[in-house]
Amino acid sequence: RRMTVYTPAGYETSGKRYPVFYLLHGSGGDEEAWMDLGRTAQIMDNLIAQGKCKEMIVVMTNGNAWQQCAPTHLGGRAMQHYRNGKQGEPTFVESFGDVIKYVEDNYRVIRKREYRAIAGLSMGGGHTFQISREYPKMFDYVALFSAAVRGFNEPNTQQALKAQRDNGFKLYWIACGKDDFLYKLNRDYMAYLDTISFPYTWRESDGGHTWRNWRIYLSELAPMLFVK
Repeated sequence: RRMTVYTPAGYETSGKRYPVFYLLHGSGGDEEAWMDLGRTAQIMDNLIAQGKCKEMIVVMTNGNAWQQCAPTHLGGRAMQHYRNGKQGEPTFVESFGDVIKYVEDNYRVIRKREYRAIAGLSMGGGHTFQISREYPKMFDYVALFSAAVRGFNEPNTQQALKAQRDNGFKLYWIACGKDDFLYKLNRDYMAYLDTISFPYTWRESDGGHTWRNWRIYLSELAPMLFVK
């Protein structure tokens, strides 16, 4: 599967190792959505140039696990999509460890949880919600933008959230617009988090399920990442 990877100015010659921020798209998007519609490169370039956030690598994946990949160069055949052998369910979440391994093997990143962050919008927010539980010792920074946080009432999920709480983290950031169709779901999710004393930061904005909001959330989140 393809990924889009943003590297800060000077990466090629600096020799330094950088924090890594995994940024996930929503339904209907792909690995280019955050660059084309989210203006990630422009936002990160400006924040870094102004000294408002740390230099970091941003990894934008293709999370459409139920679709076939782009054709390979070997015979022009389409690659198989990831599927769970038992139930036929997409396994983007379970296979995310492969993404992390690839990035850490091929880019100069710092291989410590305090230098890893993950965030996503809508479907990608749901993926972030799941991945951060599946890998509870992997990320110190987690952010959900208008997230599809479905299934938090399930016993296994609640048990995993408690384990995530107990493992600790530096930031768990939830943002949603008041007119977003997922607003109530996010409020219900936070009401559950309150019952288990799960620490989070809530960012409520005007507007709905739009890129205007998600670009703002990115510009506000990035300065919070990797701050000691």
